Amino acid sequence: MSILPKISPALPDDSREPADRFFDDRVRDHLAVRVYGQRSAGGNGPLVLHFHGGAFVAGDLESGAAVARLLASTGAVVASLDYPLAPSHPFPSAVEAGYTALEWAWQDRGRLAGSRARLFVAGEEAGGNLAAAMALMARDRRFPPLAGQILLSPMLDACLGTASLRRSHAGSATCRWAAGWRQYLLDGRGTDHPYAMPGQARRLEGLPPALVLTAADDPLRDEALAYQQRLREAGVPASACELDGSTGWPATLGDSASLSAIWVETARAAFRRFLSESAADDLPC
Repeated sequence: MSILPKISPALPDDSREPADRFFDDRVRDHLAVRVYGQRSAGGNGPLVLHFHGGAFVAGDLESGAAVARLLASTGAVVASLDYPLAPSHPFPSAVEAGYTALEWAWQDRGRLAGSRARLFVAGEEAGGNLAAAMALMARDRRFPPLAGQILLSPMLDACLGTASLRRSHAGSATCRWAAGWRQYLLDGRGTDHPYAMPGQARRLEGLPPALVLTAADDPLRDEALAYQQRLREAGVPASACELDGSTGWPATLGDSASLSAIWVETARAAFRRFLSESAADDLPC
């Protein structure tokens, strides 16, 4: 277990204004996190480590702001991570940086969200992949204890052979996800590693509860629901929330304008219930 430097100064009192912080990591000189929300009076609110989307090769703290703000609007403290991107940093750079941030979040949870704060991971698209990988790593390394994982339109399997991808005309070798996978798994590294492709992980027992969110028009819908089903078969409390109508997921998850979309309240309600009842076996939308 590594000892990470503390972040200073303290978080701002205004929970609506996010604050950027930096700490040393093992992959590059510094990692940046943007922290949303503030400690509740009782210090028992959830703490969420969030990973933005971008097909492993794009995205940043700005593109992750919409989902991070949505999570924080439930009363959680959210630390959104600016992880290293491929192709300059192929697998396993992002997962190693993510696990460093996970250790930091746990060790500094008292100041961030309270000494009794429960720790969650969350992410959209490629960030959903990294959140799922963090759950696997935390289980395998037996640290830190995670209360749950929230996966929004997660990018879990490089095979790209699902019916939902074919229906969206995004399943060809030229689609953005195929290009992202090729650069993330540069030179074939990680193609058989569960931390690279959680959708192909053979052992899912012992993982924390999961909330999987997808949509009827989501090209990544089928792999998301397949992972949720496999989690349940492995004895992991895992629920799925599938949104109806046109959402534009996962692209719109990186657009701050999406916070006024019709699906936002459904997603917020699912987040709120999961974060407060993460041990429940079945959490409806």
